[in-house]
Amino acid sequence: MVIGIDMMGGDYAPLEAVKGIKDYFNAVQSPATLLLIGNEEQVNPLLTEHQLTGTPVKVVHAQQVIDMHEHPTKALKEKQQSSIAIGFHLLASGKIDAFISAGNTGAMLVGALFSIKTLEGVIRPTISSIIPKTNGATGLLLDVGLNADCKPEQLNQFATMGSIYAQQILGINSPRVGLLNVGEEEGKGNLLAQATYPLLKENNKINFIGNIEGRDILIDKADVIVCEGFTGNVILKMAESLYDINPQNAAKDPYYSRFNFEIYGGTPVLGVAKPVIIGHGISGAMAFKNMIMVAEKMIRTDVLQQMGEALKG
Repeated sequence: MVIGIDMMGGDYAPLEAVKGIKDYFNAVQSPATLLLIGNEEQVNPLLTEHQLTGTPVKVVHAQQVIDMHEHPTKALKEKQQSSIAIGFHLLASGKIDAFISAGNTGAMLVGALFSIKTLEGVIRPTISSIIPKTNGATGLLLDVGLNADCKPEQLNQFATMGSIYAQQILGINSPRVGLLNVGEEEGKGNLLAQATYPLLKENNKINFIGNIEGRDILIDKADVIVCEGFTGNVILKMAESLYDINPQNAAKDPYYSRFNFEIYGGTPVLGVAKPVIIGHGISGAMAFKNMIMVAEKMIRTDVLQQMGEALKG
């Protein structure tokens, strides 16, 4: 198992990535091999400083970096020697089994969509986010921004992929799938919600429980919550603010601390053939460690291939 890491992506690169790698090695007994893609002159001294020489890491030199403000498609095309472009080349050619970056989100999404094949039958890949529940459990929300506008068939696929991810990665047996709506009754909502409901109801690969409302998101009513990416991204950013705007509450109440994105690492792209995990631009060591651990689990469980089989059947 070989996991590729973009060492130059993110506001605190490459230091926080190196610290996260050290934390990962300290946390597991049989670590994966890590291929570190970045500027050797910056990465190698940090590996020495943090006593990572002799560990299962190898540095692949990348002389260019795609900055956060650059146009994703243009940058990937013009910066073939960037850490993100090299990472996707290695993933597409089978040199690595997963790719992680906290760099330019748009470039990561473009790379995932055009460098790595989508699973057979997938209309559009999706990205998800972990939602901490008040009872200590976790749920999954998708889409959270990749697909601002969706068709009912896409939401139906998101429900299937999200359900498999919740089973294999989050360890939820028979996850309950809810459609985010403005009311619980069948027939509620806009045209998209009304057309999606019967598809989810007929989907025998999921445990569909019907519509859920915004007030149900943080309680233990559904394990997988499906919506289009515009609504999902608004909810995601609001949830992140619960941790950011009042850190004092996080210290007093453990529940608020669970809104710290670093606990969950990054966002996997679901619907492509190989694991691609996108981290927040301000990711620190904890986020990098957890992104590596999520990638490792996705490889070990073969979760993406399970999604492909479910969508083909």
